[in-house]
This record gives sequence, C-alpha cells and structure tokens, in this order.
Amino acid sequence: MLKKLQFVAKTYFQNRNRYAILMASLAIAGCQDQKVDCTVSTKVPSYPTDSLLTSLKVPEGLEIRAFAGPDITPSPACMAVSAVGEVFVGVDMMGSLGKEMGKGYIKRLVDCNNDGIMDAVTEFAQVDNPRGVLPVGEQVFVLHTRFSETTGKAENMDLIVLNDTDNDGIADGPAKVLIKNLSNPKYLRERGTDHATNGIQMGIDGWIYIAVGDFGFNNATGTDGRQLTCLGGGVLRVRPDGTEMEMYTHGLRNIYDVAIDPFMNIYTRGNTNDGGGWNIRFIHQIQSGEYGYPVLFKNFTEEILPALVDVGGGSGVGALYLDDNRWPTDFNKIPLMGDWGRNYLFVHRVTEDGASFTQQEEKFLKLPQITDVDIDASGKMYLSAWDGAGYSGSPDKGFIVRLVPEGLKSEPFPDISKYYWTGSVVDLLESGSAKVRQSAQLELLKRGDGASDLLDMAKDQGQSLETRVAAIFTYAQLKGGEAIPALEKLTNDASVQEFALRALADRKPYTEQVSVAPFVKGLKDGSDRVKAAAVIGLGRLGKKEVAEHLLAVNVPNSFKAPKFGTEGPHATPNLEMILPHLAVKALVQLKAVDECIKALGSPNEELALWAMRYMHQPKVVTALMEAYKRSSDAGKKEKLLHSLARIYYKEAPYDTSWWWGTRPDTRGPYYKTQPWAETERIQDFLMEEWMATQADDKELYALLNTKYRLDIEDFGVVDTSVQAEEPQPVADLEKIKNKKGQVGEASIEDVMIAMKQIPGDPEKGAELFRSQACNTCHSLKTSEVMKGPFMGQIGSIMNREQITESILKPNASISQGFATVQVKTKEGKMYIGFVTRESADDLTLTNIAGIATQLKKTEITSRKELENSMMPTGLANALSYEELASLISFLEKQK
Repeated sequence: MLKKLQFVAKTYFQNRNRYAILMASLAIAGCQDQKVDCTVSTKVPSYPTDSLLTSLKVPEGLEIRAFAGPDITPSPACMAVSAVGEVFVGVDMMGSLGKEMGKGYIKRLVDCNNDGIMDAVTEFAQVDNPRGVLPVGEQVFVLHTRFSETTGKAENMDLIVLNDTDNDGIADGPAKVLIKNLSNPKYLRERGTDHATNGIQMGIDGWIYIAVGDFGFNNATGTDGRQLTCLGGGVLRVRPDGTEMEMYTHGLRNIYDVAIDPFMNIYTRGNTNDGGGWNIRFIHQIQSGEYGYPVLFKNFTEEILPALVDVGGGSGVGALYLDDNRWPTDFNKIPLMGDWGRNYLFVHRVTEDGASFTQQEEKFLKLPQITDVDIDASGKMYLSAWDGAGYSGSPDKGFIVRLVPEGLKSEPFPDISKYYWTGSVVDLLESGSAKVRQSAQLELLKRGDGASDLLDMAKDQGQSLETRVAAIFTYAQLKGGEAIPALEKLTNDASVQEFALRALADRKPYTEQVSVAPFVKGLKDGSDRVKAAAVIGLGRLGKKEVAEHLLAVNVPNSFKAPKFGTEGPHATPNLEMILPHLAVKALVQLKAVDECIKALGSPNEELALWAMRYMHQPKVVTALMEAYKRSSDAGKKEKLLHSLARIYYKEAPYDTSWWWGTRPDTRGPYYKTQPWAETERIQDFLMEEWMATQADDKELYALLNTKYRLDIEDFGVVDTSVQAEEPQPVADLEKIKNKKGQVGEASIEDVMIAMKQIPGDPEKGAELFRSQACNTCHSLKTSEVMKGPFMGQIGSIMNREQITESILKPNASISQGFATVQVKTKEGKMYIGFVTRESADDLTLTNIAGIATQLKKTEITSRKELENSMMPTGLANALSYEELASLISFLEKQK
C-alpha cells in the first residue's frame, strides 16, 4: 500500500502541492507513526503551576502547557528538540560558577500520545556543564565541559557526538569527540563556565555553528587535525564529522546561541564589553565579519561591523529562527532570542536593508530566566527556564513548557528513514517548516541519493525561495565537487544567485575547482546581498588574481576613526561600510600583500591602506615608508604614519593562560602587544620624522603614541579619558574587598565569586540591614508591621547565592510572595504593593512606604503581577565586598 501511494504521489502530482498531497497520502496509509516508541507512564507535572503559567503573558492565539518540572529537569542550561519531538534537556546543576563534577546530564523527554504532557523520560547521557545540544537523527551533538577523573577539575570543553541506534533514549557507548579544547581551561577551573563556549545549531548548509564566549580558546582541534585559536568570542563552524573547522565571525562577547534563518542569515544576542551596564547587542552575523570585541570596540570602530541595535541591559541565551507555516503569520519567520536577565523571549522583527537588516525588538513571552527555545517538525515549541536556580545550579528549580498555536492539529512527524521512494523525501523540502526541510536534507545525505530531483527543484522558479535554497545546499553537499558546474549555471538565475555563489565557495576542499567568473560578475550586481556573497566568496577561493576587483570596492566617506578619546558607534548600523569591510577581510585572507602595495597611489589606496593594518610583513613597512617619502600631501602623509603606527606591534599569541576579565582594557588596537621583526625599524623611522618636525607639529606623534600604545617616551602622550588601567583579570580579594563601591564596579559573576570566598560578619550585617534602610521595606519578626517581603525566614528558603542575586538583580527571579502586584477596584482606584495578607474574602497590599491597604475581593476588578520588583536595582552598589558579604551572612541566619 505504501509503495503504491508513493508511486501515485510521484506520478500524478508533479506540482507545487506535492508535499501536502504526499503527507495526506502517507497519513491514509498509516505511515505517520512517530519514530519514538514508548509507554505512557508519567503523571501530569505539578510544576510549573497553573498560577505561574497564567502569569507568563502568552500572546493571544497561543496555548502554553507545563511539560516538565524540577523533579525531572532541574537547572536546564540548554535544550533542543528532534524532528520527531524528542526533547533533549541539558541539566546543569553546576551552573555558570559551580565547579563540582558529576552534576550534569542530558535528559530525553517524550510526549508519546501527542497530548502536550511528557510521558517518558530517560537519562540519555551524563555530561558536565552541558552548554549546547543538537539532535540530528540517531545522533545527538553535545557541547560540554570535560573534567579530569583524577583531579575532579575542569580540563576544557569539547564538542562530542553520541548515538542512539536502538532508539531506547540512552546513548550507545562512548562519545566521539569532534572538537577538543574549545575553551579556556585556566578560567574554567577558576570561575566556571560563565564566559565559555555555548550553544550549537545546524544551518541548511550542513555546518554546525557554535557560539564562542569571550573566554575564547587555544588550539581547538578537529577530527582532521585542524587547529584554531580564538582571542575573544565569535561564531565557529565545523562539519558534522568534525572536519573543516573555521571561524565564521569574530569579535563578540559572551554570546550563548545563534539563530539561523532558511537563507543562512545568522543572528546573535550578546553583551557589550565595557562593563558599564552589560548591555545587549542584537547582531546580524555576516561571514568573515569583525565585530570588535575586545580591542576595536571603542576606539577603532571604523574597522568593525556594528550591531543592529543596543537594547540595554540583559543576558542573551538560547535562540531560534521560527520558520513554520502552522504558526500565526505575526509570529512566523522571525528570530526569537531569549534573555535570561530580562526574563523574556524577545522577537526581533528584521527587515532586509542592503546587505543587512533593520530590526524592531518586541516582547514575545515572559519566562523566568529563560535559557533555551526550539521547535519540532510538527510545529510544537518547547522552552526551558532556569527559574532562579542560581549561579551554581539547583535541584529544586527549573522547568520546561510547551507552546503551540491554538487549535494546532499537529500529527507526529513520520520516520522518514522508512520512506521507500527517495523522491518522497525530496518532496519534503517543499514544507513550510524549516525543521521538516532540514530533516529531509539529512535523510537525503544519509542515503546519498536524489541529486537529479534536487537540481530540478533548485531550478524550479515556481517553488518557494526557502525550498530552492534548501535544494541548492542539499545538492551541493550531496555531490561535492561534482556539483560545481550546475551551481555555476545557477548563478545566472537572479533569484538564487546569492545562494549559488555561497554554495560554490562554501567548502574549502572544492574551491580550487571553482571559477572566479561568477563572483567577479556578482560584484557588479545591483543587489548588495549578491555583492556581499561575491566578495566573501572571492576571499575563500584563494586566488590572488581577483585582488584588483576587491580593491575596487568603494570606501565611503563614513570610513573614519572616531575622534580620539570618544567612543565610536558600535550599535548603529552603517550599511555602506559592509562591502568594503568584507573586501578588506577577503584581501587579508588571500594574503594579497603585493597587490595592496601596488594600489598605493591609485584610486584604490584607501582600501589598500585599510587592509595593510592587518599585514605584518617587512615589504608592507618598506612600502609605507617609501610612499611617505614620495608624498607632499600632508593629509596623505598623516594617514601613512597612522598605518605604520597601526602595525608597530602585533597581537601576542593567545595561550589561555590569561584572560581580560569582565572589565577588559578596551584601548586597542591589540590587547596584549608584542614586538615583531619590524618594530625597531618602524620606531627608528618615526623617531627620525619626529625629530625633523617643528615643535608645533609634534602633537601628531603624541597622538600616535597614545592611540597605538607605542610607548616611545620622547613622543609624550595625549591626556584623554581613553587611558585605562592595566587589566587585572584575577582580582586580589585581600586588596579590594574593603574598597567602597566595589560591588557597583564589578560584574555580578565577579561579586558571586567574591561572596563564596569572603565569609562576612553577621553582626556587621545586622547593622548594615539598618543603615542601608533594608528595614524600611522588610520585617524580620512576625511581631513587626508586615511591609514588604518577610525576611525572618529568608535563610530557610534561599541559599547564599540566591540571596546575593536577589539583592543585586531583584528582577532576575521573583519568588512567589515577593512579586509586585497591581490591583484595580470597581471605583477605578489602583493599588501597587506586596501581598502581605490574603484570605478567601480579603486582600492586603503593602506599598513601598509600608502603608497597608485592605481590600474586599468583591471590589477588585483586576489583579496582575508586575514584571519588575518594587525593590530598585543598585541598592548595594556603594558597598564593599566585605560589607555585602556581612549583610548576606546576616540574612542567611534568618531562619
């Protein structure tokens, strides 16, 4: 019956509705059995509670249900859902600052009967600090911290793959390591994973994309022996077998995940790096782009690609590009970005603009300390919440919820590995679900079949662009180097030109066979997106003869350094700078040194000088000096001096024995300078010119000395606010613990670490409770007037870490009874405060001034919990570490 229906679907329905007809036919045949087989056994989760779910402010038209609570998934740090609906949760009861091994694992949860309630759970694998999980068929990729069985201390982070061939929900045998050493072992041991390597996602191009935090890594090693070192954060990518590892973008701080759309646009939500507010930047990641962290972020912003927007304080976590046509139009085809610090899943509505986008941020769903989000192939979305589990994890906090459109008639996604006819798998690429399309792609690659149908689909202008792009990348992966002629022909089709160019240059093992002609043609296209793909591709092809075309990319007038001593725009889009930025990166990748030197004195000189900032070659130094001597143009001579000063030093190799801490030195252009073979010659040249310069004109040399940190004593320095203290990554607590205001100057992670090491004095803490006016809003004894949340038993319900977090970030996770409530009455009056008493008939609200109001419930027309606590942030900022530790120790004793 199955074979017959597949034949009918192929023979009679060769049109745009093939996918829908095929799925209906398979359903009739009873072929929609979901892959997962399990026995219903789990009771309805008691947590999250109905009252909590009601408070989550679910958008109209969506339904939310509790799926798992802390008894099953405590401290969920990451989560992903397979196409068939298996929910894989990375449980991490070490959190970001814990250091004890044996407290992490991957749980696999299954809703067997499709009723929205978890029915079966298994412990899939034991791994510490899971930070990313990605189920792909029978494989589950996991990013986690590796601990030493001998010492019990963190060794590094690895990307591994686990298999479950018998589908019993438990990994088969040992894991295979795909990338080893993906973080900073020294600071993993000293701090935990708070700035480490995080989420993993797979694009329709078949690469696994990895969010690298600002710990960076040294000598990360793939299965093919390729090694990379990364100073700071960025996006790394690797093939699913651990080969061809490469940096996709660089210059990011503490990103946790990436969202990838069907056209391979990648988005991140990460922090700024200045420590002055820990703001969130939403960034469109353009391949080969430099985003500035930590050394170009403030004073060399002309060299970076800026973020799309700075949205204020927060902590970016899990992300998903939602592409599923079963969801309401208003919620579909958008990047969803979790923010742990702001307790929300956000929407960034992106609108194409040149080679990038404009955006508009909106709140989507409130979730207490959300950590991750994913969707299965039947349209069901799952979200995980840390829910106040603290910086070292908790066995009593954390949950998973399911979110679906109202009335969703989702059938279990079929086991497509059992499809007899490969053409029916190809037809799945016509789905309106990105998850379905990717599942079909993976099955086709596993079979090694369907190339002819894929190419027909890629050429078919009647198909959706999502389908054609999926077909192009599937075909490219399936055929490898043999796909090149067909892909080159596809570049003549304007509607898919961008994606054909990307596919042609995507895999370095095949680029030698690719012609440069389609890319050179693309540089002249009317679309900036096509031009960007062409520029990036030319850099990847490795053929220096294209340098003249790249050098011809126009550098607009907006290419200028910020006035020294001021901060340049790092979150203000500058679309006209994208193409020249990418061209410079391509020239550097091609090592087009001679070509850039040749361009000096030509109309392309500006771009050549920009590229030379990253070329530490003796011949570059010579060329700049000779050009300076030839020129009589004062403005040009100054540019040449800046170029020489820019390469006076180079960046010292990053060996992960050091890290810049949470408040890095942002002076730039290098973090840790190191002389090189030409440093002395550049110094002699600059000194010679300085001596020949009139006294009134020597200010330029002081500027060079300060901006590029040349340390040439005779030049002097420019006294501006850009000067910074030398970085001290590891704080000496004995020296700073009594410094007033240290709490306000430090990151919350640094404060947490200090609170673990400083015991504090409870008696001094009692005095601080009064002197800091804590007693204005909080009572310690039941005999006292009840005002704000009762502190007399705080030590029984919160540990030291949770108390610290509640003081520093009162909005991070508001416990029941501590929430701010807004009430409206029939008379139109509004009251805001804490609920200090409640019975079946009455409600007592106490405001921040301690004034209580008793209301009859029959008079109340509305009641809702507000998002923010009435307790302001920053109340402890003026304290020293020692004072805060004493206050916390006092509160710990209130039991």
